[in-house]
Amino acid sequence: MPASSNWAQERLAQVRLVLVRPAGPRNLGAIARVMKNMGLRQWVLVDPQCDPLDAEAVTMAVHATDLLRQARQVPTLAEALQGCVQVFGTAGRREPYPPEWQIQSPRQAFPDLLAAGPAALVFGPEDRGLSNEELALCHRQIQIPTDPIYPSLNLAQAVGICCYELRTLLCQNLPPPVASSGISKPAPFELLEGFFGHLEALLLQIGYLHPHTARRKMLKFRALFHRAGLTVAEVALLRGILRQLQWSQQSSPREPPKEDPHLTESGS
Repeated sequence: MPASSNWAQERLAQVRLVLVRPAGPRNLGAIARVMKNMGLRQWVLVDPQCDPLDAEAVTMAVHATDLLRQARQVPTLAEALQGCVQVFGTAGRREPYPPEWQIQSPRQAFPDLLAAGPAALVFGPEDRGLSNEELALCHRQIQIPTDPIYPSLNLAQAVGICCYELRTLLCQNLPPPVASSGISKPAPFELLEGFFGHLEALLLQIGYLHPHTARRKMLKFRALFHRAGLTVAEVALLRGILRQLQWSQQSSPREPPKEDPHLTESGS
């Protein structure tokens, strides 16, 4: 079947499930099982509140205990997202979100998740889901459509639905993405975070942002640049502009700022 092709397996291998502060060992076991059912192998637990090898987790996992053993554990969400060029956060709460976010269903959004490079699919804690600050770290926000009478989903159920949607897309034999050159390579999470930190520092320095409004306005900038789908070269271009602006703000500039070799555009 199409989903057994080498390309399909490679795409699933690049999808990283990220669980933020999971607290239920039975949920972890159920998630390990459905991951193995659907062909996903990579997951990261951010500050887990339970042991993935708890007896209840092992019982629920059945023949997927190998995934429980290989789950990577990290202290922060930012660390879990290192290296990802696409980050999709699940919005579980039925409350107003920033209007800049264009929240989609998994079926609408997942073709883009499978289209390029390492990707992460992030789920929040069982009791409250992801906060707006955590969702702001994600390039896109998704929400599983449910009945408004009882919209809340169990964590393992939500992960299972998303894994099924990913597998279904692959079974529809999506064409392999066109290989990108180094210049057009999508910017990974950590490169974008460096850019956002640089941008915020400069905007505070020139007085465009103020400490009490910075968070809200930076949400708008994040949404704008995430929609743009910046490449490594484009981030390098923008960081160069920011460095030049910072230099121009100095009281007694002597020479232009030096290029950061890690951010210099290819071929420039």
